[in-house]
Amino acid sequence: MKTLQPSLVWNFFHEITQIPRPSKKEERIIAYLKDFGKEHNLATKSDEAGNVLISKPATVGYEKHKTIILQSHIDMVCEKNSDVVHNFDTDPIQTYIDGDWVKAKGTTLGADNGIGMSMMLAVLASDDLKHPALECLFTVDEETGLTGAFALKQNFLSGEIVINLDSEDDGEVFVGCAGGIDTVAKLSYKTEKTPEHYFGFTVSVKGLQGGHSGDDIDKGLGNANKILNRFLWSLNKNMDLRLFSFDGGNLRNAIPREAVAIACVPFSEKETIRVMFNHYVHDLEIEIGDVEPKMKLELQSEPLQENVMDKKSSNALLNVLYACPHGVIAMSRDMPGLVETSTNLASVKMKAGNIVEITTSQRSSVESSKHDIKQQIEAVFTLSGAEVTHGDGYPGWKPNLKSEILKVATDSYVKLHKSQPKVRAIHAGLECGLFLEKYPFLDMISIGPTMKGVHSPDERLSISATKKCWEWLKEILASSVER
Repeated sequence: MKTLQPSLVWNFFHEITQIPRPSKKEERIIAYLKDFGKEHNLATKSDEAGNVLISKPATVGYEKHKTIILQSHIDMVCEKNSDVVHNFDTDPIQTYIDGDWVKAKGTTLGADNGIGMSMMLAVLASDDLKHPALECLFTVDEETGLTGAFALKQNFLSGEIVINLDSEDDGEVFVGCAGGIDTVAKLSYKTEKTPEHYFGFTVSVKGLQGGHSGDDIDKGLGNANKILNRFLWSLNKNMDLRLFSFDGGNLRNAIPREAVAIACVPFSEKETIRVMFNHYVHDLEIEIGDVEPKMKLELQSEPLQENVMDKKSSNALLNVLYACPHGVIAMSRDMPGLVETSTNLASVKMKAGNIVEITTSQRSSVESSKHDIKQQIEAVFTLSGAEVTHGDGYPGWKPNLKSEILKVATDSYVKLHKSQPKVRAIHAGLECGLFLEKYPFLDMISIGPTMKGVHSPDERLSISATKKCWEWLKEILASSVER
């Protein structure tokens, strides 16, 4: 990446990819940021949560301009393909260049939000940029709980404008985002001795794209949990299926790419399940083969387990997973093309103590709708006898189309590219809504270069769009708002 332009941005991005930074394990990247501030003689402080703030004085002639807060989160989603050996706690990301894209070898790249951090560090390290006083805020644990934004104290920042660098679309400026909440169900099950003369098998779903449970939820991508369960439910409808295990998905904010189950049926049904499997694969190829061309389903024989779920428990699990909604619930009437409300059936995990833990996440740009879909999911799980809990959730960010910094960003883009940027809201969650709760006077926008496949091993970052975004950011800073 050292050959790429702008070199300063890409050099910082390379350094960041070499530092392990899973959510809630950001100690190394925090130390890196503090060392950077010290090395460049910039005022640097951190809070109890681990958020880091590095400040830089205004350049000559910009002393009377409003202070701008640049903001990115420092953690990354840690997803890898099942055949890849990689320890996110210790191993650097293995990057490579493929045409206009920077990618990682079988893992998430961490461009979300490493490239935002890189641009902030490049601004702080540059001595030839024009800008007002800057506060660069690096927040922790955005991906698994927005912990840093939640913990931010009201006196930590002094700036009046926020440019969040956590967006993923070239030539677009975001002025709003969805709020979200998690719903977790714990379903108890009983076991019994595996019946005699049964045929054991494994069914797996692999090769799906996965992706961001907010930004990609409307793309018709396959959900490995739903795909796997649909086949098992059909088997259970037609024969005496006994389920031993079900494991699918990992992260609440990622559409699940892989899932696997172990089960058994009477030996006399061995050929029937193969026929049903082949028909099911054919149906899926017709339904979603165009958006999931690498989808792969496998059916293999498996030695019988000593015990299986009892019939009542197995029925409850298969029924609730089938009934649980996934995908777009409603589209916005105020902003055409924007998903308003959605839900993601994120993960199904077998836990100690005969518990199946099912994790889902709900999003909406309308607060009451967020709680409505949360309660709908709760009702579905309650009918199955599950114990249901909800996370704290986070607020959305209501668009302000009269924003001063929005006008500056729009005019700057027109100056550079002779065309208007798209002004949008995003269905993904951003930390901006939480910032507004602590600092209600803030004027905010969000921008970023093009990224695809975020939250999956297909994550990739556009080289040309990164250069465009860097030039745009510099122009915004140089054209900033006077007091």
